[in-house]
Amino acid sequence: MSAPRPYVRPIDPRWWARPPYLAYTLREATGVAVAGYALVLLAGAVALARGEAAYAAWLGFLAGPWSLALHVVFLAGMVFHVWTWFETMPKTMPRLIVGGRHVPQQRITAIGLVVAAVAFVVVILLALWVNP
Repeated sequence: MSAPRPYVRPIDPRWWARPPYLAYTLREATGVAVAGYALVLLAGAVALARGEAAYAAWLGFLAGPWSLALHVVFLAGMVFHVWTWFETMPKTMPRLIVGGRHVPQQRITAIGLVVAAVAFVVVILLALWVNP
């Protein structure tokens, strides 16, 4: 008589592409956009350290059509990442009490999104002010 085999539940290989896991998968995939943009900025810092010619070449790369398309993808990923981050935040933090009342989750999300939008506008305005 052979030893009994443990039960192994079958798992669909595309489990990640079905609700509710799809939203989680997309949220985690936006981390790739964050990492990609961090690499673009790191390449700029390295180019700046190598001298004026390397930095000018990096700026030329940024002005190209492929770079602009890549930045649109990065921006979409970053916006989705920020949105889902602030949607998740009130679900993972202790209940916030202000003035003896619980702050609703929707208000915490809205405040986070407004702060992120204001920070985005400030950065854009600073960039335009420094380099008109």
